Amino acid sequence: MKNKYHIILASKSPRRQELLKGLDVDFEVKVIDGIDESYPTTLDAEQVPVYISQKKAHAYKVNEGDMLITADTVVVCENEILGKPKNEAQASDMLHKLSGKTHMVITGVTMKTCEKQVSFPVTTNVTFRELKDEEIEYYISHYRPFDKAGAYGVQEWIGYVAVTKLEGSYFNVMGLPVQRIYNELIKF
Repeated sequence: MKNKYHIILASKSPRRQELLKGLDVDFEVKVIDGIDESYPTTLDAEQVPVYISQKKAHAYKVNEGDMLITADTVVVCENEILGKPKNEAQASDMLHKLSGKTHMVITGVTMKTCEKQVSFPVTTNVTFRELKDEEIEYYISHYRPFDKAGAYGVQEWIGYVAVTKLEGSYFNVMGLPVQRIYNELIKF
């Protein structure tokens, strides 16, 4: 697929970079550090990742011929947003909350050019079986999931042993809904 735009992915995430590469489009990675990712507490959990992806997009200057892609992913379990854990205790707490339950993984994406900006959420429902304490401890100590919303990566060991059902995009759970991005690229 020939790029109509010079695509800029605003993400340090190796998973997002790998997923975008899978679309066979050329892109450049540019990251502005220190973007405020706070959000109003009045927002519904489902609106938060789109709000943050728009905040990220607003921080970048887009030149003629550029297309910026920003994204933010949250895990929502029983109306509580589970962000990235800061330490082992937080990771353990999050995984205990997800154990035996279905949760939502929501990625908000903003695609921005000089002429147009499109933002959208993509939601995937993920069900975990009941996890034993030893399994949670093993995963945290071996995989160090501190850079992942909800303290897990579906493509890692925990996804192999815990996920019993997935409704929606698997790639969305990894952090970038590439099917929807591809369709939006065609529309642009």
